[in-house]
Amino acid sequence: MPTVSARIAEVLAHYVDHVFGVMGNGNAYLLDALERDQAATFTAVRNEAGAVVAADAHYRSGGGLAAATTTYGPGFSNTLTSLAESALARIPLVLITGDAPTSGSRPWDVDQTCLAAAVGVETFTVGAQNAGTLTAEAIQYAVWHRIPVVLAIPYDLAATPVTEEAVAHQEPAPAPLPVTDTEALAQVSEKLRTASGPLLLAGRGAHLSGAGPVLAELAEATGALTATTALARGLFQQDERDLGVAGGFGAEGAMETVREADLVIVVGASLNQFTMRFGDLFAPETTVVQIDTAEEPTNPRVNLFLRGDATRAAGELLTTVRASGATAAGSGWQDVDTMALRRYEPGEEFAGDGRLDPRALARAIGELLPEERVVVSDGGHFIAWANMYWPVTAPERMVMVGTAYQAIGQGFPSVAGAVAAHPGETVVLTTGDGGGLMALADLETAVRTAGGHGMAVVWNDAAYGAEVNLYGLKGLAPGPMHIRETDFAALASALGAQGVVVRSHAELEHLRRWRETPAAERPFLLLDCRISTEVIAPYQEEVIRMNSGR
Repeated sequence: MPTVSARIAEVLAHYVDHVFGVMGNGNAYLLDALERDQAATFTAVRNEAGAVVAADAHYRSGGGLAAATTTYGPGFSNTLTSLAESALARIPLVLITGDAPTSGSRPWDVDQTCLAAAVGVETFTVGAQNAGTLTAEAIQYAVWHRIPVVLAIPYDLAATPVTEEAVAHQEPAPAPLPVTDTEALAQVSEKLRTASGPLLLAGRGAHLSGAGPVLAELAEATGALTATTALARGLFQQDERDLGVAGGFGAEGAMETVREADLVIVVGASLNQFTMRFGDLFAPETTVVQIDTAEEPTNPRVNLFLRGDATRAAGELLTTVRASGATAAGSGWQDVDTMALRRYEPGEEFAGDGRLDPRALARAIGELLPEERVVVSDGGHFIAWANMYWPVTAPERMVMVGTAYQAIGQGFPSVAGAVAAHPGETVVLTTGDGGGLMALADLETAVRTAGGHGMAVVWNDAAYGAEVNLYGLKGLAPGPMHIRETDFAALASALGAQGVVVRSHAELEHLRRWRETPAAERPFLLLDCRISTEVIAPYQEEVIRMNSGR
């Protein structure tokens, strides 16, 4: 009979093709089974937090159900920040981990079930009689609820033979889609018919539903302009009707146009404070309609709520609009030059302190990056630069692990997940020196897994930039906000990458040559960019304004 670990590996491999993790006592037999049976590809990371991050990034990059594994105790507790991020971001993920033996906790064991519950994650503890069945149930739970789960293996059962029969595999099904309210649908259709300046704002829910094409049709049929949240960037591929990203990463001209809309239909977006620019995204007189699978509106600014799946509701709305004979909005609304409106402040090469202006640098780097890139982003003040100056062609090509929980230090392991989801394509990491130092163990993971298909841009301002901008301006003691300038280029070189310190745009010639070299012949590239703290990102200006009461 197979062991508990082998049965878990067997069932797991039916649903996932990639597992990320760190080996230890609690999962040694599981990894042995995965390796011996080649049931799924295992990618080792160097910190347990990175195991969950890599799996999360793999899912967000379009790689399917996320799977990670760690040992018990500190191996498990190291994952909690990353688990909290995945839970808040609604990522279907299964974390297989060791746990205390069935005979009782040892002196070094902690209540892992309680720790997981504290960040909103359910634990499924397997036994010899249900290892395969419970693995399948845990996966179904994760997919149904779109949330991480923990699959715990008691230490004394890991190598115990199972007593259950073979498990019949069934594809996990997501929760059933809510039925669209036909009365509310008619109201939205009528509002579209009479609107002179309609706008469709699509979020991550619209992307996950596959609603992009039907929303583009709806925009064309109604004369609406389009925009997306940061997590749905690229959904409309910046066509002639698209205003780009709405919120703190939006271009000022585009955001002024959004405020001119008399009707905004929000599809699959929660309208968080950053998207809403802390309440300033829409004009007071704008009518806001929200279409979402949530049971009620997710922001008090919503005037009319329509519960439904994004694709289904948008399709039904399109049918209703066409049947009513509604015509497109008057000329002038869609005649704006959206390309000009999407332009950001170019900046100068150097800021007042002689260090690089990150705006101009981001623009220069963006011009050298391959168009079909996958961008993975850590959290921090710098998060604006890639989001503003590096457009992507689809939402799964801009991956931001950490934004839901406001965490930093998630960058380097994200590379491994994106590489697995997009083999052979260029993966670009954008990270700061603060978060980069937190995740430094997995710089090795990024270099190893991506090789010549990967590169990183470290926005190195020798500081925690957000804190300098927010609390430094309030007069708080600056010491804790600053970091001794770290030579990330040297660290990367020590791990087999090509590390380049960038103090001027001329040094971007290294990036040009790297891009022109075949991927098989080049190493991972890390650009250690010495930027100024004087340039504040627009979204951070909004945060400062809110915190200062202006």
